[in-house]
Amino acid sequence: MKTMMIVGAVAALAAGCCKECSKSAAATDKAPAAPTARKAVKDIRFVEIDPGHFHAALVLNRNYEGVQRDVKVFAPKGPDLEAHEKLVKAFNTREKDPTSWYEVVYTGADYLAKAMESDYKDSSVVVLAGKNNLKADYYLAAVKAGFNVLSDKPMAITPAAFAKFEEAAKIAEEKGLYFADIMTERNEITTILQRHLVAAKDLYGDQETGTVDAPAVTKVSVHHFCKLVNGKPLQRPGWYYDTDQQGEAIVDVTTHLTDLVQWETFPGQTLQKSDVKMCKARTWPTPITAADYEKSTGLKTWPDYLRKSVDSANVLQCKANGEFTYALKGVYAKVSVEWHFMPPAGTGDTHYSLMRGTQAEIVIRQGKEENYKPRVYVLPRKGQNKEALVKALDAAVASFNKTYPGVSYKPYGEGWVMDVPQKYEIGHEAHFSQVMNMFLGWMKKGEQPADYLPNMLVKYYTLTEAWKASR
Repeated sequence: MKTMMIVGAVAALAAGCCKECSKSAAATDKAPAAPTARKAVKDIRFVEIDPGHFHAALVLNRNYEGVQRDVKVFAPKGPDLEAHEKLVKAFNTREKDPTSWYEVVYTGADYLAKAMESDYKDSSVVVLAGKNNLKADYYLAAVKAGFNVLSDKPMAITPAAFAKFEEAAKIAEEKGLYFADIMTERNEITTILQRHLVAAKDLYGDQETGTVDAPAVTKVSVHHFCKLVNGKPLQRPGWYYDTDQQGEAIVDVTTHLTDLVQWETFPGQTLQKSDVKMCKARTWPTPITAADYEKSTGLKTWPDYLRKSVDSANVLQCKANGEFTYALKGVYAKVSVEWHFMPPAGTGDTHYSLMRGTQAEIVIRQGKEENYKPRVYVLPRKGQNKEALVKALDAAVASFNKTYPGVSYKPYGEGWVMDVPQKYEIGHEAHFSQVMNMFLGWMKKGEQPADYLPNMLVKYYTLTEAWKASR
């Protein structure tokens, strides 16, 4: 079966950025279209299109009140669909909290067109998680047809895809559709705690602006191609290593990190593209041997689409690492993502996050000292009154305990380390159902937060500018 190709010309790349992060010429803000009031939806249905990534199944790892159990799936035949169906079946047959999904699958060559013919569009949610080079065509077709959309990240991996994202966001706003991406990291307890402590101005102070070389906000994420999911080794699809299909790291996992920069630094504020000034960006490869590739995918030979990136030593040079520095409303931030093949025994993906205020730094670390579990540190800035900071920290913790009882702190060097009960560490897989419950809550109430869609647009604009700058 032929793979659908992304259509549309790539937007002209902006000229190079100056060293002091001059504003991109493309960063113009148009007046938003007049929105249509969103309607409350009671009887909700799921439609999945080409579920090629295991995240498509993870949104089905729980049952949801008010959602029909029949899930319509439209996809080409192949190992991606088979892996998806196998994982959903595992959720349905597990001993603890089994789900009860029944998937109705269509695999004709015209699967996208057939999906758009589905009934009850305004009460349906198109769920997307698969080949990222096709995703923009999928969600653009969906909103044009009148569907609501919840998509896995990233929703745009090239300037051409970002142009489609802008069009889809505009249509969704005009039609009053629910349109969002799956930002699981907002549900990580240490991130929630960091955001809360940053908002405690008596503790954190004002947000530092930083510089290009010393950003005031830093987000670093280390991921691995080979890992366990649902207690079993994850088998990646062969195309996952092709950055033309999956997207380069600089526009992939960085979606989460860029989202957190916005969410924590400017909570509740509606951002604009003109708030973004890209400074510098780069990418570099992760070497993947033929043996590692077979272990991860089950494929014994390189697919033709990967041969362009296989060197003379028969090692795949996968463009899986990227970082960029930019200013958002004058605050300098650095975002960095690294991919390795497999984590050392007893470890996993790691996250580092620094938020620097005038009175304290709030830092998340997840290294050897933390036993590779994320922990939050409060570190006083030089010259601060520690007694005043302790009083402010007590107040912040008391406020946090109203929602998350049991969180406390203890001394650590010149500062403090937060103690978070293990019951709040529910794991990455569970965050998908949390995001889905949030999205369904919007639909049931008839409201989507006013800042979500414009800030999502700014997020993907930022990633597109980083993609350009890395060239």
